[in-house]
Amino acid sequence: MRLAKFAAALLGTIALLPVAPQAYAQDYPHRPIRMVVPWPPGGVTDVVARTLAQLMSDSLGQPIVADNRPGAAGTVGVGIVAKAPPDGYTIMMTDVPSHAISASLYTRLPYDPAKDIEPIALPSRAPLVLVVNPKLGVKSIPQLIEYAKAHADTFSFASSGPGSITHLTAERFVRDTKIKALHIPYKGGNPATAALVAGEANMYFACISAAIPHVKAGRLTLLGITLAKRSPLWPDTPTLAEFIPGWEMGCNTGLFAPGGTPAAITARLHAEAMKAVQQPRMKAVLSANSAESSSFTQAEFKAYVAQEMKDWGAVVRAAGLKVD
Repeated sequence: MRLAKFAAALLGTIALLPVAPQAYAQDYPHRPIRMVVPWPPGGVTDVVARTLAQLMSDSLGQPIVADNRPGAAGTVGVGIVAKAPPDGYTIMMTDVPSHAISASLYTRLPYDPAKDIEPIALPSRAPLVLVVNPKLGVKSIPQLIEYAKAHADTFSFASSGPGSITHLTAERFVRDTKIKALHIPYKGGNPATAALVAGEANMYFACISAAIPHVKAGRLTLLGITLAKRSPLWPDTPTLAEFIPGWEMGCNTGLFAPGGTPAAITARLHAEAMKAVQQPRMKAVLSANSAESSSFTQAEFKAYVAQEMKDWGAVVRAAGLKVD
């Protein structure tokens, strides 16, 4: 009798023990997953996000539905994710630099970028390119600097929004080349590119995928690329680092979840994302957008995001920029 009671008590105790992370991950997901994209439809982040969502959906057996929530350089969408239940049913695809920049740039964010958002994976890496309106008549970075200094009262640059990587990269360029320029922000990369083509601004640090079709069509002039070395695809295009040492940055698109999401779920999502980037369809989309996949582990990606916050924070402080 005592043995029977002991066995029953032991079974009751076991039932109260936490479920093993592996089992928790295997049971996930039971229902559709929402993937917030804090940028307008049609940009590289949106295209990569939708392709990744479809491939992960096929593997996970549940739909992953892209939900575009643009505004305030991505912080509107990030805020939605930060406040979502940390259960794996709300995730996010956004460009890492803009997320990192917001940590220092915005004084009244309704979330903590370091604590309320959990990095999962880095499916896509792509450089920025410096492009100008052909009507300027400049063909090189030195000519652009000379033109800007000669037109200090009217020279301007476009951006995909205040606090975005396209904004801060231009601010850094303005500072390092000692020119003056008016910032003209737009709601996303495609509107900013279109504005440059229309002559509403003089220059733009664009994600390469948004700019290259216009460069090929002669609607924009390509002056430089933000890689450490010249791209084999554009061997005649100099890097910014050839003129300004240390210039290497890009539109790197990451997968995130709300802070506090169980490690078993984020590990599962990381594994599924890394499996998806090896699929021919994903490789084709990345290649078409002049991007490549990353082999970062989840821990490496988390460390990378932390370093990006530190590095871009230094740029924000040096430029004396703040957004309420």
